[in-house]
Amino acid sequence: MRFGYSERCLDHDTGDRHPENPDRLRAIRRGLTKRHAVEYTEASPATREAVTAVHDDDYVDELEAFCADGGGNWDPDTVAGEDTWDAALTAAGLAQWAADTALDGETGRKTPFSIGRPPGHHAVTADAMGFCFFNNAAVAAQHVIDADRAGRVAILDWDVHHGNGTQDIFYDRGDVLYASIHEDGLYPATGEIPETGEGDGEGATVNLPLAAGAGDADYCYAIDEAIGPAFDRFGPDLVIVSAGFDAHRHDPISRMRVSSEGYALLTDRVRTIADDLDAAVAYVLEGGYGLDTLAEGVSMVHETYDGRTPVEPDGDVDGKTEDRVDDLRSTLGL
Repeated sequence: MRFGYSERCLDHDTGDRHPENPDRLRAIRRGLTKRHAVEYTEASPATREAVTAVHDDDYVDELEAFCADGGGNWDPDTVAGEDTWDAALTAAGLAQWAADTALDGETGRKTPFSIGRPPGHHAVTADAMGFCFFNNAAVAAQHVIDADRAGRVAILDWDVHHGNGTQDIFYDRGDVLYASIHEDGLYPATGEIPETGEGDGEGATVNLPLAAGAGDADYCYAIDEAIGPAFDRFGPDLVIVSAGFDAHRHDPISRMRVSSEGYALLTDRVRTIADDLDAAVAYVLEGGYGLDTLAEGVSMVHETYDGRTPVEPDGDVDGKTEDRVDDLRSTLGL
């Protein structure tokens, strides 16, 4: 794979004890040194105009001034420093690079994966939250739409937390489909099945909250029976994966049971769906807070595109997952 990366993203200083820290990117890089065919690309930071295409001007101005004044706790969980402004613009720019590169036709071993930080999917239109300042996937989606490079973009968010920010930004839009598989009841306590969009966006928000303990078989079933059919009906030109790895069974802040092999299985399914739809695919890093499991998850995505065939999961799909998938399919008319 081609990985978008910049040292500027290491300068976002959240403090020694914060789970979202520069060691996350260092761990990913260390893990990828053991893999073949890894390429790195540094992209330009996003412009203010690209960011304000999905975020309010006043919020962007406030964040810039906050960082210039030395930063601090934006909220109890979301920490900024003086260099956070540049890091956040860089992370958004890397996501734009990934989307553009995918639409340039880079596939297979050249598939783009942006590994910037801070992450983005909790950043709403007019606020930072959940470690996120700019919504990187949303910036990238809006960028390619504004540039007339894609008419319809689908975002699949497999982070263990619901991407309330991405949903917020596109909730009344019909040209961006947002789909999330997340742990039910976890922060930020949004993303229920009946949240399907409004106005032009009715039916373009797809939420599947799974019960704690869901594992590989449950996630694969969710893709096969709900997310895939929703994408097929929507017909995107580009699929952006908001790729968090905190649903891993050994991640410290969730109760899900996805294995490292599970991320290879999810990747393989995304690739198949996109190929069937003749859609481009780009990956954008979100969460993942166990350093070893984060590095392993990213590496499994890479290895899948490098030719490794994932092993199908053992065990049955939980009945709770089947019930929720049935509920979602009924709600969306799939």
